Amino acid sequence: MSAFRLQQLKSHILSDRKITAMSPSPSPLTTHVLNTALGVPGSNMTLRLYQQQPLTTVWHRITTGTTNGDGRCPGLITQEQFKPGVYKLHFETGQYWASMGQTSFYPYVEVRKVQP
Repeated sequence: MSAFRLQQLKSHILSDRKITAMSPSPSPLTTHVLNTALGVPGSNMTLRLYQQQPLTTVWHRITTGTTNGDGRCPGLITQEQFKPGVYKLHFETGQYWASMGQTSFYPYVEVRKVQP
């Protein structure tokens, strides 16, 4: 079964739909969620993008989105909005697993990125 999952992930990651370096990206910040337990994209996961305010260190929500059938959330932020600073993506993992009748150890996952 695990070999099957690995093959599913490999075929998904190396698919013909992969964005190449020459393709223009509608968003300078992208994400790709994979459900490695089932070997499929993590579709319909709610996520939020925040930017930390430099003087107050308060997080300001920029947008909320949902991953598509490919596990991606295109158009999170425009090039003009993407200024130097600290960003975080907040993934609602508990909600995602609950929608499939499963429980999750982590109710959410946050990933932070410093944009120089």
